[in-house]
Amino acid sequence: MTPAVALRRAAPTDALPAADVWLRSFAAALPGVVRAHSDDEVRDWFRAVVVPRQETWVAEAADGAGLVGVMVLDEGELSQLYLAPDWRGRGLGDRFVALAKERRPRGLDLWTFQVNTPAHRFYERHGFVAVEWTDGSANEEREPDVRYVWRPDRAGTDRTAAES
Repeated sequence: MTPAVALRRAAPTDALPAADVWLRSFAAALPGVVRAHSDDEVRDWFRAVVVPRQETWVAEAADGAGLVGVMVLDEGELSQLYLAPDWRGRGLGDRFVALAKERRPRGLDLWTFQVNTPAHRFYERHGFVAVEWTDGSANEEREPDVRYVWRPDRAGTDRTAAES
């Protein structure tokens, strides 16, 4: 049985645990991608920029496991969505995407690396459509990426990839 998980806005004290979720998730999901920043730089970025300046949400497990996910909305961009590796496949990402759509009902954009095919399937399942592929020259990792877009239709429901 999956323990209960609460989604809530991040507090300043969540910055370091959220950064640690990000670091563990990145390492597990993208082992071939060379990060542009050290662990300490990522932690500093979460403490000084992400949590205080962006709409940051965390997933906290009720079983005492602490933070197990982080999502960051920056204007109309879903800029970060990372889950602790052992929490993938439990519906937590689905809950975060539903929350993101609720918070940004006019639509969302996001970027993911081209090598992250599980992320492509995940976002496409949630109605996101790939609209741009790059060689990675514009991101810090210099890793080819793809931009996804989700826009609700006029009735307020999700557009599927086939309809877009």
